[in-house]
Amino acid sequence: MKKLLGTVFTLAVCGALFVSCPAKTTEETRESVQPQEIRVLLANHPYGNLLIPSIPEFERETGIKVLLEHLNENDLTQKLIAEFTEGASTIDVFMTRPMTETLLFLKNDWKKALDSYDLSDYPHTTLEMGFRDDKPHFIPLVVEWQVLYYRKDLLRAAGLRVPTSFEELESTARTLNRDGIAGFGARGAGFPAVSQISSFIYSSGGRFIENGAAAFHSPQAVDAIRLYGRLLGISGPPGVATMSWSELMQIFQTGRLAMWADASVFYGQLIDRESSQVPPENIGVASLPRGPAGAQPYIITSWGMSISSQTRNKDAALSFLTWATSREMAEKAMLANIPMARTSVWSDPSITTHIYPGIVDSMLHASQYGYPYAMPFMTSIVPARNLIGEVIAESINTRGTSPRLQALATQKAAEMNELLRADGEYGSAR
Repeated sequence: MKKLLGTVFTLAVCGALFVSCPAKTTEETRESVQPQEIRVLLANHPYGNLLIPSIPEFERETGIKVLLEHLNENDLTQKLIAEFTEGASTIDVFMTRPMTETLLFLKNDWKKALDSYDLSDYPHTTLEMGFRDDKPHFIPLVVEWQVLYYRKDLLRAAGLRVPTSFEELESTARTLNRDGIAGFGARGAGFPAVSQISSFIYSSGGRFIENGAAAFHSPQAVDAIRLYGRLLGISGPPGVATMSWSELMQIFQTGRLAMWADASVFYGQLIDRESSQVPPENIGVASLPRGPAGAQPYIITSWGMSISSQTRNKDAALSFLTWATSREMAEKAMLANIPMARTSVWSDPSITTHIYPGIVDSMLHASQYGYPYAMPFMTSIVPARNLIGEVIAESINTRGTSPRLQALATQKAAEMNELLRADGEYGSAR
């Protein structure tokens, strides 16, 4: 309305003074009345799905038109890479998988720095991998961390408490491994097992990469790999060496697994009465037991949000990102059982009273003591996971007793260093 009144006033003055005012071109007039538009790419993920119904409200409040594209996660990554590589993308804001995309996107300068964003409500563990030149390049949305799921009834019947150390975990697993029930389960198939063995390595004082070089052949890391092999080789379900999370979840849901170490995101499915034969009241969640270096579970930002460095609508893009990552949206997500990164939603009783205490406690522990990588942070992550997976398989298949485990780990570490060199990442600070 103010713009219209201003235009009328200008025409009146021009007429009164008998001054010839330059007429706007058709294109200029069209631009002056068209609302600002931004192109937003969201993942077909519970959080992306949560945002979509509220976007019309954002549009009404801001006057910004959102051109939305809703894609599954792999199609989203492929589309982002294809458009950014061409160098003429019109994407403004997008959901991103930090572990998969951040290193590649930062190396190619595809994410805009977000140094004006207030990060005070986020744990440092959820932010670390997105920093470059001391500036964040994504805002954390959804987090996951490793936990220990356990059968309360089986522990109680055996007179055992929830294990809090690796030694107790191994002893408890052997005791509960009877009567057709496996004592302990975790991903055994080499490639997917890498993320879940990470917490065992970190809590033993090891790392996948240290000072820009492979480090999973260190004595601490190899000890953790041996422990993982003993746990699964002795107390794991039959065929565990070929299993990922989906097979293990089914075994747990059918009552044939006493303890299971995996991502926190599976709790809702485990207590679902329609899909699980184990009553919810018999399922507990705890932080992963501590190792020689303490309890350092992985905690990762599984989904974040970024602004394209190629955006031509910086202010509108930042407005959408700020809205989509707001405290208000985080609260809605938490109440929809989506684990968010913001610290404040995990300390708000109006929210946490609706969440199982074990999930809350394990999140607070992981956000303070956890390690922000579930696998090696490098561009050639797929072949690297395969290399580490070979070492894990050797340990499981020999119940942790392989005499060649150290030599194999050293060999595979050398091969991973070649990948780092080929990508120009060997010796880097990350």
